[in-house]
Amino acid sequence: MRDNTVSIDRSVSPARIDFAPVFNVAVPFIDRHLDEDRAGKVAIRADAGDVTYGELAENVNRCGNALAALGLAKGDRVLMVVKDCAEFFYTFWGAIKAGFVPAPLNTLLRARDYAYMIENSGATAVIYSAEFATEVEPALEQSSHKPAHVFLMSGEGDTLSARVAAASAALDPAPAAAGDDCFWLFSSGSTGLPKAAVHAHQDMVVTS
Repeated sequence: MRDNTVSIDRSVSPARIDFAPVFNVAVPFIDRHLDEDRAGKVAIRADAGDVTYGELAENVNRCGNALAALGLAKGDRVLMVVKDCAEFFYTFWGAIKAGFVPAPLNTLLRARDYAYMIENSGATAVIYSAEFATEVEPALEQSSHKPAHVFLMSGEGDTLSARVAAASAALDPAPAAAGDDCFWLFSSGSTGLPKAAVHAHQDMVVTS
């Protein structure tokens, strides 16, 4: 099988899904649309303007390169407290394509919750939208774990968006296996402290 591809056998029930030995899910979810001539079609509709599949892929690459330039290692967690916008997708998929593990967090949480998640994840980077600064910044102060990199998503100064704009638009997918960690989601913590649910690259295909 070609790298980053999936084979589905529907002659059996349930259908059998086989993954290539090298499988980074950003390829079938993002890059595939360019190969299938959708570069000019709209992928995201947003108040700030529509984003085509071509623009999405380019900005995913730029974001992956911007994160890699920080010196992150494969598997490092990138906590995201980012509002619903195109930049969310650039950061989430850019991290995955570059070999890092994004952990998008509920934006309605409070500082003590974020502090716990920062500590529990051992995050190397935290990215947040300015709208959530009043909870995220105290959380960073309270946490016993201090992420090496903390960036506002956008705004004035040295933001992640500024670094993304200056980064290369070419990025090869980091080698991964279907069972490797892809992203984390924290539970609500309704029965105790929130727990990190680790999702593999293959999970994105199986549940889509």
